[in-house]
Amino acid sequence: MTQTLTGQIVLADRLLAGTVRFDTHIREIETGGAAPHDYILPGFIDGHVHGGDGADTMDGAAAIRRLAHYHMRHGTTTILPTTITRPWEDVITALKAVAEVMQSPDPDGPRIHGAHLEGPFVSPHKLGAQPPFAIAPSPEKISEVLSLGCVRVVTLAPELEHARTAIASLAEAGVRISIGHTTADYETAMDTIATICTCGGIAGGTHLFNAMSPIEGRKPGPVTALMCHDASYAEMIFDTHHVHPASFRLASRVMRNRLLFVTDAMRGAGQPDGPSTLGGQDVMIEGGVVRLPNGSLAGSVLNLDQALRNAVTHGASLSEASRLVSGNAASYLGLTDRGAIETGKLADMVVLDRHLAIKEVWVGGRKTFAHA
Repeated sequence: MTQTLTGQIVLADRLLAGTVRFDTHIREIETGGAAPHDYILPGFIDGHVHGGDGADTMDGAAAIRRLAHYHMRHGTTTILPTTITRPWEDVITALKAVAEVMQSPDPDGPRIHGAHLEGPFVSPHKLGAQPPFAIAPSPEKISEVLSLGCVRVVTLAPELEHARTAIASLAEAGVRISIGHTTADYETAMDTIATICTCGGIAGGTHLFNAMSPIEGRKPGPVTALMCHDASYAEMIFDTHHVHPASFRLASRVMRNRLLFVTDAMRGAGQPDGPSTLGGQDVMIEGGVVRLPNGSLAGSVLNLDQALRNAVTHGASLSEASRLVSGNAASYLGLTDRGAIETGKLADMVVLDRHLAIKEVWVGGRKTFAHA
């Protein structure tokens, strides 16, 4: 059955008053006419999210479905449930749960594209909020991960033993390799991006500016490598706590279509302030900020609709903000069937009101959420 949405259609480079006709896919875009003040955007894509609504990826299949539904209500139509550094058997159990959810998709939920393995292949010296169970990406561990068939992104500290062998195997399997939780310097990061490209892979960066060395005049660090290498993408947690608005503006001007917003949300997203947990560690949520007892940031309680509003508040056009929460991630992940309002794309769409608040969410032509 063909349905329609009429409003200001948010394209990659402009707004266009018109009507979108669709079933499971977008079939036609009619332009012109008096359009209401609603905005029609492509569904959001979150490639790095641990939890929400009290649930965490590490808790199993039911929890993954719960956190996915929570983020869908905030516009996310494609999601990559994300692990945290825990003992290896716990990580594998969590990945199997992601695979289970992928094999039995929820028709009223968002698309589960696969898992983001953010740990345990990280530096023990740049754990951030990761628990202390970091290990090297040995060929045996990488083989076990790939055998599950559900991992789409792996965060990797390139200075670890076996990293180069791991890069070759992951790239061959089509897995995105995201530099993060690393002590690598600029030269190492640039060499790693080049190696990923040589192996036919796609390079990324895990939560740019966080859990990596900062930019200094004589030590540009991995942040500069990720921003300046034309073949590299990078995530950003733009809750304005993890990254200052000025740093966002710098990165967006340099990277343009290679920068993508993620939430890095933990189970406390959507929950009231107070104590919570992340990877078995106690954390405190206060005023929209999550911290470990030592004061370190510990994930976020961000949603992608708020990240979009933050971007617009700090200078991005709505088209630019839409690319940050959708189109750029689709490009990074190779999802050519979504990420834009175009004929032939999946009818994964978000309708925002004039204040950029969520009104409706559509997944494959099904209205999966409507604000009361």
